[in-house]
Amino acid sequence: MNKIKEALDILKQFNIPKKQQNERSALALLALVSLNEKDSWKNAKKTLIRIHDIMQFIKAEYNREYAENSRETFRKQTLHQFEKEVGIVERNADEPTRPTNSPNTTWSVTNEVLRIVKTYGTAEWNTELPNFLKKIKRTVVRYKVKRGKNKLSITLDDTEIAFSPGKHNELQIDILNNFRKHFCQNADVLYVGDTAHKMLYLNKKLLGEINMEIKKHGILPDIVLLDKDKNRLYLIEAVSSHGPVSNKRMIELNEYFSMFEYKKVFVSAFPDFREFKRHVDDIAWETEVWLSEIPNHMIHFNGDKFLKRD
Repeated sequence: MNKIKEALDILKQFNIPKKQQNERSALALLALVSLNEKDSWKNAKKTLIRIHDIMQFIKAEYNREYAENSRETFRKQTLHQFEKEVGIVERNADEPTRPTNSPNTTWSVTNEVLRIVKTYGTAEWNTELPNFLKKIKRTVVRYKVKRGKNKLSITLDDTEIAFSPGKHNELQIDILNNFRKHFCQNADVLYVGDTAHKMLYLNKKLLGEINMEIKKHGILPDIVLLDKDKNRLYLIEAVSSHGPVSNKRMIELNEYFSMFEYKKVFVSAFPDFREFKRHVDDIAWETEVWLSEIPNHMIHFNGDKFLKRD
């Protein structure tokens, strides 16, 4: 089996959409891990690469030439699906603040993908693949936005959840998609609120397993996530009009969830720096701040917890 066929086999086993199960996608994967025909998969490496350079690599190593105007095809019909549909690549890992339309936009496989493709063709691949597939399924939340009178919705655990339209709920979708992806991949969604009807989603099965009953809609944060493996309960406020996790809010949430032994992680989520700066004076110490426009970074409101004290 040649490298293109092997790359295509990997993508099929990653359960990528059928429209992306083609030679172009296989070649893109090979460029992303910098493998030529003679290389072994164990030599795969993480490469931050522009679309132009992906096409140049394919031409040089696999003698497949794509016209320059094919860059949009690679971006829209391959890399976007790798990123959004299956979560196997990252955009601008080297510079998260880079503008969306920048010609210097880079693409790279995730660390998890790099680790598993290095095992392709070995017994370890067959052992690790099921766990990897579970992880990426939980990491990626497929969502669609419909405007006007239509709904704003996400698909969560095979259930479509319809939000009322608005910036607040768009931010909540970003939290469910990108915050989870970068900071708590294995966390389950316990609760999601909505500006129109607060109790939008409840994970009744998991709530029953941990013997948790959720009441008092007005006390709840916008999103509650649970990572049982790390013993963490994420209490997240989506700040687009209402306030962040203030001292008063943190006391309320601590009291409401006091009967549970999970470590509480308080997060104020903002769409961008501009909104963050409007509320910065109200944010409580010992909490976290996340910005949707820079999804793979966090601001810790007490940095000294990462420093050793004498």
